[in-house]
Amino acid sequence: MQVILCEQPGTLRLVERPVPVPDRDDVLVRIRRIGVCGTDLHIFSGDQPYLSYPRVMGHELAGIVETAPEDSGLRPSDVVFIVPYLTCGTCHACTHGKSNCCSRIQVLGVHRDGGMAEFLSVPKRFVHKAEGITLDQAAMIEFLAIGAHAVRRARPVSGQQVLVVGAGPIGLAVAIFAIETGASVVMLDPRADRLAFAAAHLAVSATVQVGPDDEARLSSLNDGNGFDVVFDATGNAKAMERGFAFIAHGGTYVLVSIVAGEIKFSDPEFHKRETSLLGSRNATLEDFAHVMASMRAGTIPTGALCTHRLTFQDAAGSFGTLLDPANGVVKALIEIP
Repeated sequence: MQVILCEQPGTLRLVERPVPVPDRDDVLVRIRRIGVCGTDLHIFSGDQPYLSYPRVMGHELAGIVETAPEDSGLRPSDVVFIVPYLTCGTCHACTHGKSNCCSRIQVLGVHRDGGMAEFLSVPKRFVHKAEGITLDQAAMIEFLAIGAHAVRRARPVSGQQVLVVGAGPIGLAVAIFAIETGASVVMLDPRADRLAFAAAHLAVSATVQVGPDDEARLSSLNDGNGFDVVFDATGNAKAMERGFAFIAHGGTYVLVSIVAGEIKFSDPEFHKRETSLLGSRNATLEDFAHVMASMRAGTIPTGALCTHRLTFQDAAGSFGTLLDPANGVVKALIEIP
């Protein structure tokens, strides 16, 4: 089979590897769609801190079952998605319903080779039927589930005011599920094209571009009271620190993005506002199920979210173009016939 191997930052190569031989409890999946994530772009760029090279990227995966254990509930030709968080099932987090932050987690495409390959063998508990949705949609479940999980952590309610900082794919996913709760959602981002996309395809109440007057514009949207819930999806430490200033008294701040360094905030302001500070990591099966139900209901604009497509044969040579802001990439899918 062929795989796309990231040999070192900036270098992808199509190489031959043997088709994996599945273990007794594994499902062999013929990969058909691979979503390109910000993590993949960071790996390609050389600024992903939790990875060693060479690596086969890819963790937003959909495909067709080739072989499956009898007790898996799966059969050849089933359309499936793969949960890429390979969890231990026995640590404190896993046994307390928090498998998304398993202490021994192995993420496909990061800690171990992922799904930019024609075939992938995965333990059966991480492979699920994608009933009632397309292959394209199945490959987009994972990044959307991250947004659904972050919103479930914060629990916004109808009528509350929500600010999402960062209008990339994860920020858009957060906005989709915050809007679903009935909250009024504002998006803040430095890129006008991303804000235009949000305004065109999501029921956001307003968009604000980062600039000299952004604080005044945000304040005008909530009578100077701040936002009930603020989500950071920027992956930028300065933006994460700045976000504390946008939170209403009694409000909640959710850090969806992650940076390798440290962030700091004013403790007096934090206590004065009695801020609730939450981290949000990955997603759970409950979040994946929520996303699929929303897809079936037609409330997620998956057709618009998929802005770019690459063939598997061309992806290695074209991958770098996805980094160019001028190309307006929201979500790119790699297709394998």
